[in-house]
Amino acid sequence: MLEQHHNDQTMIRKPEGAGLGLRRELLQDAESAKVSPDFYEVAPENWIGIGGQWGESLKSIVSRTPLVCHGLSLSIGSTDPLDTQLITDIKQFLDDFNVAFYSEHLSYCSHQGHLYDLLPLPFTDEAIKHVSSRIREVQDRLERRIAIENVSYYSVPEKSMTEAEFIKAVLAESRCDLLLDVNNVYVNSQNHQYDPLAFIDEMRCESIPYIHVAGHFREDNGFIIDTHGSDVIDPVWALLEYTYNKIGNKPTLLERDFNIPDSTQLMLEIETIKSLQEMHKNGLNTNKNERT
Repeated sequence: MLEQHHNDQTMIRKPEGAGLGLRRELLQDAESAKVSPDFYEVAPENWIGIGGQWGESLKSIVSRTPLVCHGLSLSIGSTDPLDTQLITDIKQFLDDFNVAFYSEHLSYCSHQGHLYDLLPLPFTDEAIKHVSSRIREVQDRLERRIAIENVSYYSVPEKSMTEAEFIKAVLAESRCDLLLDVNNVYVNSQNHQYDPLAFIDEMRCESIPYIHVAGHFREDNGFIIDTHGSDVIDPVWALLEYTYNKIGNKPTLLERDFNIPDSTQLMLEIETIKSLQEMHKNGLNTNKNERT
């Protein structure tokens, strides 16, 4: 799908179908089409200013496959000043590569310096006002609407509302989109004992440009860590299918950051996404996983 860029006549290709996070380990397979998703996603911080063979490979891949960007270090929820130089660099990268969507995590990763982890925000009115103001500033500087991702978290510093209520309030206050991570919904629902289907039900009316799905690690005590380092499990596939039935057939990206398997295994998971999308598209799965 093509969309005219807001600043010039460049045509931007929006993602459709099933995508894959593009790691540097995958460049050779991506160029040779051993892996051939419908779109790719990169963290712009890992690619800004990269030249040489890696830079040329990225240009070659993006010339034929749509690209979206998912940020890692903007620290949108921090009390530190926004990194305006990073925002400027990201804007240039998005423009240079005709990127359709840019997203960041609804979290923070800095406090008087980088913390190298994504930490949760308190679910409070004060946090809503703070993070929404920063999202609006980022959108103004980028001259585009962004998406924020629901994150996995292992404790909540303060809570006066549910996670779903907090996310919806931020979306309304900041006027941004939601990058819905289905694996994060599953991880949080297991660790914090809530109904993942009810969470998806609450997100069904929000603006969702695309979806993330991934694997995770379950510790011996049953606690789940979001790793993106293993295959997607059946309950997460089932939750993705439920999500399609509730919010529609959205472009969906497979995140695989560690223990990356061979191209055949990666394509099997991408084909699983496509088969679920096709089942929803054709109306073959309308009642499965519906509440009764």
